[in-house]
Amino acid sequence: MGILLGGLRKPARIRHNGKRLSEILEAHLRFVRGEPGGERADLSRVDLSSADLQGANLYGAVLRGARLEGSDLRGSRLGACDLRQANLRRSDLRNCDLTEADLSGSDLTECRMSGAELFRADLSRCLLRGANLRGVNFRGSRLADSDFAQADLTTAQLREADIRGARLEAANLTDALLPGRAPHHTKL
Repeated sequence: MGILLGGLRKPARIRHNGKRLSEILEAHLRFVRGEPGGERADLSRVDLSSADLQGANLYGAVLRGARLEGSDLRGSRLGACDLRQANLRRSDLRNCDLTEADLSGSDLTECRMSGAELFRADLSRCLLRGANLRGVNFRGSRLADSDFAQADLTTAQLREADIRGARLEAANLTDALLPGRAPHHTKL
């Protein structure tokens, strides 16, 4: 399976539909840039668990139902991605750009997302239990009916976000900017 130190799989060792993931990523980058030979990456329901995708540009890619559990996506560009019902449990999404991404129904349990940009993203019905969401920008995002139990939302930006029905039991909301409120200085 092409395991790296730390248990991560290299894109050159992951295959999907007869192609290496590294080739799919290169074709997608050409697609994003509008270059010849470009093709949007469709990785729906593909097993990308424990993949090393640090810094990847997957802007606008289709990853619906993909298995990304334990993957390293630090600093990746995932804006406008279709990540509906993806498994991102224990993945590393620190400093990712997920602007306008659709993560509805995804499992982000115990993921690390500090510093991520989720402006106008859809995270409705997501599991975010125990996730590190420090400093995440959720401004204008849909978070309705999501489960943030025991998540760390310290300094998170939730202004203009739809949090109707969201579960926040034992979530750390220290200095979080909540919809229509000043910074919140207590733990629930």
